[in-house]
Amino acid sequence: MTRPRKWRRVCCLPENTSFGPLGPAPRLEGPITMTVDEYESIRLIDLEGFTQEVCAEQMGIARTSVQRIYSDARRKLAESLVNGRALHIEGGDFRICGEDERPCGRGGCARRKECMDGQD
Repeated sequence: MTRPRKWRRVCCLPENTSFGPLGPAPRLEGPITMTVDEYESIRLIDLEGFTQEVCAEQMGIARTSVQRIYSDARRKLAESLVNGRALHIEGGDFRICGEDERPCGRGGCARRKECMDGQD
C-alpha cells in the first residue's frame, strides 16, 4: 500500500484559472492541467523570490517534494507557451493556509482577505 500524499499548504487560490493562446484556432491537443500546489510553487519561487527551502517550509513539505512539484509546473508552463496549448489550474492535494491553523503571514497570506472576498 502506498503512503498517502501529504497536504500542501497554499496561501490563496489563483484569481485566474484558465489561460490560452489568443490565436485564431486552438490546437487539437487538449488543455494542460496544472495543480494548485504546482501553481503555488511557481508563485512562491518565481514571483515572491523564495528559495526552494523557504517554499518547502511555507507549503509544509520536504524540499525534494518542492523541487519535483516546481519542475513539473515549469514543464507545463513551457508546454503551454511553446506549443500554444491552453493551461488550466485545478485540483491537487492542498489546503488553504489558515483553514486548520493560523495564517502564516507570508506571501499570499497577506492578501488572503482580498482573495477570500473575491470568492463570494
